[in-house]
Amino acid sequence: MAAPSAVEKQRRRFGQRLLTDPARLFQHNAWDNVEWSEEQEANARRKVEENSSQLLPQDKQEEYEVNAKRYWDDFYKIHENGFFKDRHWLFTEFPELAPNRNSNQTGDSRHGFSNKEESRNEPLGRCENGHCSLDSRTERQLKLVENTPEGCTEHLAARRDGDFPGSAASFRVLEVGCGAGNTVFPILQTNNDPGLFVYCCDFSTTAVGLVQTNAEYDSSRCFAFVHDLCNDQSPFPMPEESLDIVILIFVLSAILPEKMQSVVTRLSRLLKPGGTILLRDYGRYDLAQLRFKKGQCLAANFYVRGDGTRVYFFTQDELDHLFTAAGLEKIQNVVDRRLQVNRGKQMTMYRVWIQCKYHKPATPR
Repeated sequence: MAAPSAVEKQRRRFGQRLLTDPARLFQHNAWDNVEWSEEQEANARRKVEENSSQLLPQDKQEEYEVNAKRYWDDFYKIHENGFFKDRHWLFTEFPELAPNRNSNQTGDSRHGFSNKEESRNEPLGRCENGHCSLDSRTERQLKLVENTPEGCTEHLAARRDGDFPGSAASFRVLEVGCGAGNTVFPILQTNNDPGLFVYCCDFSTTAVGLVQTNAEYDSSRCFAFVHDLCNDQSPFPMPEESLDIVILIFVLSAILPEKMQSVVTRLSRLLKPGGTILLRDYGRYDLAQLRFKKGQCLAANFYVRGDGTRVYFFTQDELDHLFTAAGLEKIQNVVDRRLQVNRGKQMTMYRVWIQCKYHKPATPR
């Protein structure tokens, strides 16, 4: 895993690169805070109406739910750690993840997002089979460290005597849907707090294996485990009210919409009073949603990709309801409308993401 570069340490905050002169469109890889015209919004709405006009039969939808784990295992077997790249931009948008960094690395995300396309040499995030990667970083080769047998999750339940992985830590972070570790390893590299302990879990056994066999994996600071968020009986290795931060980066959107509330509620119980959930996910009318074809829609704004994995596209109000219904209070809930540019191909791509921070009140509401 590559360490953050000098360019990364000086990322612009969202809102600092505005396209005021259309003649300058292809001078940068991305433009911030892009306003959509009424015509553009209407065109996006029409595309969604068209691609969602034909829903998949119920038996096919049930098949995708039953086989969800297999589809994500297959995804990581094919791509390993090469599709989603290291998210060093997290520390500008979520400085809570690296409180002990040097002052020249600190970003302020209170009013928006970082510009992830700052580097002139950094390739534009790509879309493939309905998956859109957001950032690019070179990763090192994996080395064998250890592995967890598939299905062996029962032993993960936290012991009542307080003896659980990371029990001695003073600052605990859980990333849900960790994939190949593209959030976990930048946190471990960047946050030098000796009291830090990072948990990370994924539905995919293959993904967790990629984390555990990465040369950067340090079992004294990190614990990776397989977990099914939608299974209320699937145990966590830590007790309730033990976490400072829970991270959800493009994860909630992969869950069946009717199960999202129970997932958020379960995760909220893991937070300490004052703890925070950090989320970034797909927004309504994102490029990825508009690219779906008729016959890929499962329900309103919920689609299946060609590889069998699924994705939902949120509004701010939907996310606000999920978090507040779980007893959390809003710190941030903003839309990032970004115009990405491929200068080589002279192409433009409109992305819509939502970023949220919700915290657990120090005293119950």
